[in-house]
Order: sequence, then structure tokens, then C-alpha cells
Amino acid sequence: MPRKFINYILKKLNKNLLLIFTRNPELGKCKTRLAAKTGDKTALDIYKFLLDHTVSITQNLKNIDKQVHYSVAIRENDIWDASIYNKKLQNGDDLGIRMENAFKQGFADGYQNIIIIGSDMYDITKADLENAFNQLNKNNFVIGPATDGGYYLLGMKKLNSAIFRNKKWGTDTVLKDTLNNLKDEKTILLEAKNDVDYYEDIKDIDAFKPFLKNI
Repeated sequence: MPRKFINYILKKLNKNLLLIFTRNPELGKCKTRLAAKTGDKTALDIYKFLLDHTVSITQNLKNIDKQVHYSVAIRENDIWDASIYNKKLQNGDDLGIRMENAFKQGFADGYQNIIIIGSDMYDITKADLENAFNQLNKNNFVIGPATDGGYYLLGMKKLNSAIFRNKKWGTDTVLKDTLNNLKDEKTILLEAKNDVDYYEDIKDIDAFKPFLKNI
């Protein structure tokens, strides 16, 4: 039996799906709050560094299908290897609707455990993602709280549309409001981690110092 066919069958047997939401890396259009301090060029360089980190912690995850959802346009020849990542375009008028649509399609495709992350978290590791999927085997929902009041990871084994509605995305109320939506569900919180939005989030982290030497 051809190896390619075997890999196809094994892929179809995967019940786990990782959604990676990414913003197309364009000058002046990503990490704008960080750019207010560092300038657009440095902010873009930092964002590309974070993208590389996300590839490094996701590309070798086992028994997990991976999708990259682009904000503006799908890029065929970029850091996201098409043999590893299924490339898609985000669909919806705001972040909540775009996430809901991605989850909805994932469940329609037959996946049982679906987790979404962004592409710009430095604190997250491959082990964190593996643990999140393990926790989802025992819980209906899993959330990775961000220290700014949002979340860096959201996982579910059934669709809950309320999570994606009536939220002020990018504010410190998102996590609280989301947990309120899940108060009657079996939910587990992971370790809180630092999101990268502002200069203050990275100024004391060694990995970012080469980018900030002229700041």
C-alpha cells in the first residue's frame, strides 16, 4: 500500500485539530501597539520572530491536524509548510465570528477536540499544546488565560457560540466574560502566560533584546 495513501488514512483518523490564527506580516499592519514604542520595522521583525517560534512549537505535534488561518490572503510559499499546515482564510466581520466559523467548520469536518491559538505568543511551548489537548480529553473546554485579561488558547469539544459573541476583543474583559459563558460547563484553566502586545511585555525578556537595542 503506498505510503502517501497510508498517511492520508492516518490523517483522516486524527480527532484533534489545531487552529492557528495569523495576521499577514505587513509593515505597519501588525503589532501596532508595540510599534508605538519600537517603530513599525522593529515591530514587524518581532512579529516575524514570533511567527517562527509558533512554527517551531507546532510543526512536530503528533496526531494533531494543523490549520493556519490567514487574516488577509493565503500565502503559498511562506514559513507555513503546506505539507504540514492546511492553509485557510479567516471568514467573518470580527474576531469572534472568524473564530466561531473556524470551530464550526472543524466540527463539521469530524474533529472532536479543537484548539485555537494566535501566532504571536512567545511563552507558549509544544508541551503546553500537548497538555491542552490532553486536558480536553477530560474536559469540555480548556482556556489558557493571558495576563492582560484575555486568553492565548481556547479549546472545546463542542461548539458554544456564546463564547464568540458580545465581547470587546483586545480588552481585559474577554477572559472574564468568556468564563461567565462557561460557568455551567466542565472547563479547565491552564497556566496564565504573558501576551506580547506592548513594549513593556518584552523589554526584560532576553530573546527580544537584540530587537530593542536601539530603543
